[in-house]
Amino acid sequence: MRLPIIDHGLFPRSHRPPLPSEFLSQLKTQFGPRFSQGDSVRLQHGRDESVHPEMLPDGVVFAQSTEEVAWVVRHCNQYRVPLIPFGVGSSVEGHVLAPHGGLSLDLSGMNQVLAVHPEDLDATVQAGVTRLQLNRELKGTGFFFPIDPGADATLGGMASTRASGTNAVRYGTMRENVLAATVVTPTGEIVKTGSRARKSSAGYDLTRLFVGAEGTLGVITELTLRLHPVPEAMSAAVCAFPDVDSAVQTVIQTIQMGIPVARIELLDSFTLQAVNRHSHTELPEAPTLFFEFHGSEASVEEQAQLTQELASGNGGQGFQWATRPEDRSRLWEARHQAYFACLQMKPGGKVFPTDVCVPISRLAECIHATNQDIAQVSIPIALFGHVGDGNFHLVVLVDTQNPKDVAEAQWINERVVERAIAMEGTCTGEHGVGMGKRKFLEREHGAPAVALMRQLKACLDPANILNPGKIIPD
Repeated sequence: MRLPIIDHGLFPRSHRPPLPSEFLSQLKTQFGPRFSQGDSVRLQHGRDESVHPEMLPDGVVFAQSTEEVAWVVRHCNQYRVPLIPFGVGSSVEGHVLAPHGGLSLDLSGMNQVLAVHPEDLDATVQAGVTRLQLNRELKGTGFFFPIDPGADATLGGMASTRASGTNAVRYGTMRENVLAATVVTPTGEIVKTGSRARKSSAGYDLTRLFVGAEGTLGVITELTLRLHPVPEAMSAAVCAFPDVDSAVQTVIQTIQMGIPVARIELLDSFTLQAVNRHSHTELPEAPTLFFEFHGSEASVEEQAQLTQELASGNGGQGFQWATRPEDRSRLWEARHQAYFACLQMKPGGKVFPTDVCVPISRLAECIHATNQDIAQVSIPIALFGHVGDGNFHLVVLVDTQNPKDVAEAQWINERVVERAIAMEGTCTGEHGVGMGKRKFLEREHGAPAVALMRQLKACLDPANILNPGKIIPD
């Protein structure tokens, strides 16, 4: 049975012509079984982890080399066919959806670790390599790649959305950890940006142009990434607090004192309840901080003691330590499953996710006001995030068929974003813009900056074939 064509008000199907027959013939000849128009394949590539409805491409190409990517891009440009780069589909703002139809370009088959240079602390990988795959390859070298957004995303997708995650407070985001890239431009040219050198003053920083561009300016096919030494010692801890404000004050004091924590994660009471049910843990169902410390044995002990003193001063109780690798892994696995754990708290519901990031000095105020907003709605909402760098998430659980649920979710999203921007923060700390947050871009950056972005997009991609309908507001 064929899937029904899904129409969406903003992008009616009548405005999306089918793939030209000549192009179809060329795709079948060039890629054989690695080009598909099957319903199940199209559906897999026309949805992500967001609340956005499915928007299916007209076909899917599975590329295996930079040269194949360049061939696809050149022909899409020739025939004016939209092209959407695809990794594993773990994004949450509609990045991989196909609102205008066209082709989904699946890069997951480009999954080779091309070179590892331990002496220079870098590695070069194809875009389809996932973060866990890279760290498995690095096992035994004494080095690791620290960026950890939770999902086992492809590194190309992580670069395209400028991902970060739990380790960002110490190791930075993808922006700081991508040294160089190989990119296919919208006209099909292969461009190499950056080098393996640790710094350069040679010309425009093209690498940073494509990192975070969400596939709208070029298709990343290879990356050279920074590696970091595996710490001599690691220790993790969990501490419950009487309220969210006390936990956030501990975070702010820890950062302002310069304690080099590797991770600080905040989970509210609702999130802990969901985590306990999902991961079969027995953590106190109260606002909780998860800490991790990296360094020498002595420095880790010192960091932990200082942090415990700060936590105790803010009412933190019951520090639980995890020094064995298996205990730490279990703890962080529970944290990484928080998104899916919360989803199970509303059977049949979907997640309307949002995230913001504010200066660390405004974090307590922002979260406190957000919790006041949460108290005014009827839908369940979890609050957690990487508060060590001022970034937190709301997992808003909705029945998408219930107008009241959807209206409340949209209201809470608007409130938290407007508040973050007013505090000189951003509408998204790590989810990216995609389709979901385009309307906030001008409020955050101003009309002249958005106009410049639009000009840049038009200059590099005049046919508007690369991931149209993402980032730039209509």
